[in-house]
Amino acid sequence: MGKPELFQLLIFHLGPLTIGPTVLTTWLLMAGLTGFAWFGTRRLSVENPSSLQTALEGVLLALQQAIEDVAPGHARRLLPFIGTLWLFIATANLIGLVPGLRSPTGDLSLTVALALLVFLAVHWFGIRGNGLKAYLRHYLDPNPILLPFHLLGEVTRTLALAVRLFGNMMSLEMAALLVLLVAGFLAPVPLLMLHIVEALVQAYIFGTLALVYVAGALQSHELEQRSK
Repeated sequence: MGKPELFQLLIFHLGPLTIGPTVLTTWLLMAGLTGFAWFGTRRLSVENPSSLQTALEGVLLALQQAIEDVAPGHARRLLPFIGTLWLFIATANLIGLVPGLRSPTGDLSLTVALALLVFLAVHWFGIRGNGLKAYLRHYLDPNPILLPFHLLGEVTRTLALAVRLFGNMMSLEMAALLVLLVAGFLAPVPLLMLHIVEALVQAYIFGTLALVYVAGALQSHELEQRSK
């Protein structure tokens, strides 16, 4: 059964709401990642760690170090959000390799939702880290006349974040389809490797941009204090 037939079977309605393949695939990913996290952490041991625990600790330390490099002193605070964002997007990008499924990040509605989460997280961490008054004040620096430009920048970077991931994943799937149409199945392995690399790169870019935005909100007040 091809993808279109499977997608049609995955669509159903809950009252006025239409639940399509993007939502179902996202729910599947969320359930899978939650189950894997529970399974991987239910028998932790300091004296005799399992190979799975060692691998998970290595991934956790790598994510924590990546966050620490961008936002020094805030790694523990940002790890749950940024780490989850990285892992979810990477998995969502790669699930398109499963026959009959399509990457939900190839749907603009999901990438917009992720970008809105980042938009809200920026202000959430900024206000919690600096206080409401100090955080809002940075929109007036260095001159209140720049306030409209700061607000416009918030909107445009959120839109760019959503469109960038959607466009790259959509173009990747279209490129894979064109190659298969032209070359048939003579070059599946290089195409598969290209998809994997591109999927991981796009997840890294999205997560890193989100981290940079959040770090900027957290450090704006710190830079102001140092300049005084």
